Amino acid sequence: MTEQTKTRFPAPVYAAAGAGDLAYQQLRKLPAVVNVLSERAAASLRTYNEQAGTKAAELRDKAATTDFDALRGNAASVATSFAQIAQDRALAAYTALVARGERVVGAGVVEAADVVNADIETTEQPKVEAADATKEIAAATPKPRKRAPKAKPAE
Repeated sequence: MTEQTKTRFPAPVYAAAGAGDLAYQQLRKLPAVVNVLSERAAASLRTYNEQAGTKAAELRDKAATTDFDALRGNAASVATSFAQIAQDRALAAYTALVARGERVVGAGVVEAADVVNADIETTEQPKVEAADATKEIAAATPKPRKRAPKAKPAE
């Protein structure tokens, strides 16, 4: 399990931000990777074409002598161990994505907080000055006197 963070965002939000940042970084490397992979694919294709006939004959011989019952029994235990390994790796990857997302979101939150604080400072100063001006005007203006009630005419 991941450790609880002391922020207002849940861990999956950070994991998503970390995954997005990781994807962005990997996409930036894509053109160079494509060149390397295309060169390797061309070299591998030449090698595989040369070895395909002999490999096919070896596999036919091996299939004829394989004990499929023993293979089925072994497959279940191997699948269980691979599932556990995959689960451990997934948890480690998720934890790494959460940590990466906290760094990405944290940096953005700090920048956004600086902008918001600067906006608050610039917008609140005129309000304070306007409030002071209103008080000064109110103090300088004489208050109207209350009129005495009119006397009732005698009947």
